[in-house]
Amino acid sequence: MAGTEKIPSILPLLPIRDVVVYPLMVLPLAVGRERSVRALEEAMATHRFIFLVTQKRVQVDEPQNLDLYSIGTVCEVLQLAKMPDGTLKILVEGIKRAQIKDFKFVQEKNYMAVKLEWLEDIYEESTEIEALKRQTLSLFEQYVKLNRRVPAEVAGSFQSIEDPSRLSDLVASHLFLKISDKQKLLELTLVQSRLEKMIEFLSAEIEILNVEKKIQARVRTQIEKSQKEYYLNEQMKAIQKELRQKDDFAKEVQELYVKIKEVKMSEEAFAVAKKECERLEKMMPYSPEATVVRNYLDWLIQIPWSNRTKDQLDLGASQKILDEEHFGLEKAKERILEYLAVLKLVKKIKGPILCFVGPPGVGKTSLAKSIAHALGRNFVRVSLGGVRDEAEIRGHRRTYIGSLPGRIMQSLKKAKSRNPVFLLDEIDKMGTDWRGDPSAALLEVLDPEQNTNFVDHYLDVGFDLSDILFITTANTLYNIPVSLQDRLEIVRFPGYTDLEKIAIAKGFLIPKQLKEHGLLESCLEIEEPILQEAIRSYTREAGVRSLERQIAKICRKIAKDVAKEEKKQSAYKIYSSKLSDYLGIPEFYKEVRTENQIGVSTGLAWTEHGGELLSIEVNAMPGKGKLILTGKLGEVMRESAQAALSYVKASSKNLNIQNGYFKETDFHVHVPEGAVPKDGPSAGIAIGTAIASLCSGKPVNKDLAMTGEITLRGQVLPIGGFKEKVIAAHREGIKKVLYPEGNKKDLPEIPKEVLTSVELIPVKHMDQVLQQALTI
Repeated sequence: MAGTEKIPSILPLLPIRDVVVYPLMVLPLAVGRERSVRALEEAMATHRFIFLVTQKRVQVDEPQNLDLYSIGTVCEVLQLAKMPDGTLKILVEGIKRAQIKDFKFVQEKNYMAVKLEWLEDIYEESTEIEALKRQTLSLFEQYVKLNRRVPAEVAGSFQSIEDPSRLSDLVASHLFLKISDKQKLLELTLVQSRLEKMIEFLSAEIEILNVEKKIQARVRTQIEKSQKEYYLNEQMKAIQKELRQKDDFAKEVQELYVKIKEVKMSEEAFAVAKKECERLEKMMPYSPEATVVRNYLDWLIQIPWSNRTKDQLDLGASQKILDEEHFGLEKAKERILEYLAVLKLVKKIKGPILCFVGPPGVGKTSLAKSIAHALGRNFVRVSLGGVRDEAEIRGHRRTYIGSLPGRIMQSLKKAKSRNPVFLLDEIDKMGTDWRGDPSAALLEVLDPEQNTNFVDHYLDVGFDLSDILFITTANTLYNIPVSLQDRLEIVRFPGYTDLEKIAIAKGFLIPKQLKEHGLLESCLEIEEPILQEAIRSYTREAGVRSLERQIAKICRKIAKDVAKEEKKQSAYKIYSSKLSDYLGIPEFYKEVRTENQIGVSTGLAWTEHGGELLSIEVNAMPGKGKLILTGKLGEVMRESAQAALSYVKASSKNLNIQNGYFKETDFHVHVPEGAVPKDGPSAGIAIGTAIASLCSGKPVNKDLAMTGEITLRGQVLPIGGFKEKVIAAHREGIKKVLYPEGNKKDLPEIPKEVLTSVELIPVKHMDQVLQQALTI
């Protein structure tokens, strides 16, 4: 510690809050106010001394002269550290009391300095001082024993201090007093008075601490008594509950035995269930293992082992139900009636695995419900769209927490019969990842030769699925593995023609929507031409889902008018001129070619939503014989374009094309709607026709569309999706369609109204195509 003779009488001022610093006291402080930081910086730059004085009011951020006590402590800064947020952390040691005589603000450095007068401790050695010193030490020892915030070894270290002034300051620094009381001790320079005041404060604090101790002891006794009573009461409750639970648990196990016998399980399942019941009897009622076993037995009991519905074997009644609920779909209906006929004759057959494949909205899912109605069976549906985990089909093993059976057994529990109509919807939308391949798990489920003993991982016993009529649905077969396709009986659902859509709208959709919107059947009148306009201008689909939405929109407008006028429902007739008032601006524009054009042909494409017309444009420009392909074409379609160009080059003499024309010309083939991906070989003859038209200068017939794969020798090969493509041509008003002769076998599938309005011309070679397509 520095001597007072080295300390200047003018020092930087550091106001402090919530603390009083005594001589000999070492204390850490955090400094953040700007003036305080500047005062510290000045002290560190000169002599490391600073004057610490306590604020009278803590909440004042910029204290003035009157906000500070006049007496404080001169301190030496032992350590200083700068924090990232700009504040300072310091360690100071009190040196000597001092009193402020004058304040001086240092403008250029922005800190306050004070002129000080030293305050000396006044005392004489006497027996009275010694007695006061001993009394102080004795009371401080008691204080330390009662107050746990002061370390016990502190009192012992004070025994060796002889100087009464030093002793009083050190004891004062360890007392937990109000700031005003601590300041009073600091201001007393007469040591005898200071010790007397210290004894007064210590006696008061000891008395308060003794009272606190008594209160705590009394509260602890009351708590211990309450806890003891609570613990004993809880023990009594637990004993009574355990005795009662044992009886309830035994009764529950006995009920499980009875249920297991009643459900008539298979021999394997019965043996497993009986064994699990015996295990359950030996367990504690509410142990985790008992809960797992109880859940397992509940699942085994709730599976419909012997419950079955009686089949409706009246073919006429079944036919009537199917026809009432669905228009068309003759192939699917015929297949169900065949199944019923065989079932009627042999009583027991393995359920077929049907797969309904077709574009959205053609009635695949709703027909499955109608089949269940016609057969008199329960219906259950599982959507497989987005399923990626094999355990979704087979279930999780019981070793996992929260494990459950797979979707098959869960759905059977909901069906409450062992022979429902089971719909596996969107089977082509399943995925695979690290958790397994659910389509591989379906191989056993959908195989009549294997599903007689299907084992779910959770139940771990065999179940016969052969009585179930499984029906799956898909938009395409591309995403279904070949091994799974092999187990499915494919029933294709083609798109509807306009006439079929009109019949479905009048017979099914309009009555349904009128009922759902609270309107009478006589409330809406739409003639066939208006329905056809709605179909062509506001929908573009193979099914009728979008058409139903448009009819619902009309019904909502009528319902609004009826509700607003609050009068009897009258007939609303929809006219062509008013159709846009109900449905808005037409959503689809039919581009009509008004004249025959050179280098433009019309192809036919198949999509998941049905057939579509494909416009193909070809341009020629000076170049080096390159072929440019645009329109987001797939690899197969690009190769078809190459083959078509090669055929035209090889047939240049027949087409009267000049020698060297192809060497000096680049060809650009574009298929509009460039954002839509396109692929497949069926546009080959349409591309070849457009190129031949451009090279020969002959326009292509605007009322003609074509489909077929082209070879280098000009052969026209058969294609898929023939029915959908022809229906699309009919829908768009095409008069003539060229198709591969190999697709003649598909003609019986074409609706009669399409055959009567569209001329279908089979072709074997490109020469025939060009003869029909190119005009003079």
